[in-house]
Amino acid sequence: MSPVTVIVNGALGKMGQTMCAGLGKGPDTAVVGGADVMAKSERVMIPGLPGELPLARSVDELLGKVKASVLVDFSTADAVLPAVRAAAQKGVSFVVGTTGLSDATLKELEAISAKHKVGGMAASNFALGAVVMMHLAQLAAKHFDYAEIIETHHETKIDAPSGTAKTTAEMMSRARGKPFKRNTPEKVAIQHTRDGQLDGVTIHSVRLPGTMAHQEVIFGHLGQTLSIRHDTINRDCYVPGVLLAVKHVAANKGFLFGLDRLLGL
Repeated sequence: MSPVTVIVNGALGKMGQTMCAGLGKGPDTAVVGGADVMAKSERVMIPGLPGELPLARSVDELLGKVKASVLVDFSTADAVLPAVRAAAQKGVSFVVGTTGLSDATLKELEAISAKHKVGGMAASNFALGAVVMMHLAQLAAKHFDYAEIIETHHETKIDAPSGTAKTTAEMMSRARGKPFKRNTPEKVAIQHTRDGQLDGVTIHSVRLPGTMAHQEVIFGHLGQTLSIRHDTINRDCYVPGVLLAVKHVAANKGFLFGLDRLLGL
């Protein structure tokens, strides 16, 4: 069976380079090119891959040079829709790992998938352990009245809270069927220290050098707490999940949100 041919948007970024190297090594996928608005040449050397990849400043330009079955996007929230539209118009399915997407953007991704009859998928997190953590938090939510999330990322992350934290809180709220109870301080010495919340789940966003991606969900009940935590050691953790998604969209039409659907959770 021939490998699925993949192009990567955001190929010069840290996540993009990780995807190029990771998906380019396996027997099931072959990376045939990259796109990045910062591209200054027509080819690029990716650490971990032999030879050079064709490179362009846009997905539309790249698909004029190479043929591919799937677009993998790890760019920026503003760049996602133009890239996906350009790919879908040429019959290329898509996997979006870019974070900070609005609900309107997700609806548009679904519409693009339906209009062009291609496979599509987006997820707030492609790390398998993070997906399991979110599932466990959803199960626990039915049994606790109080919950908070602490998410920690590197100092260059541009969005807060993380997409993973937002999605986790939404899943917990749906499972519980009503907002969580929440402490509201009577005296506030520093403004906004308790303002970030979704359906009663307070979310704390930490941004520090020396960190990668970490999330802890803490539930509270009389005389006890329950903590569910996931830690990312390096960016390689996202490759297996993206690989699952690539193989799915290459074989199936329609749009999915969330890797949990492919894990049977």
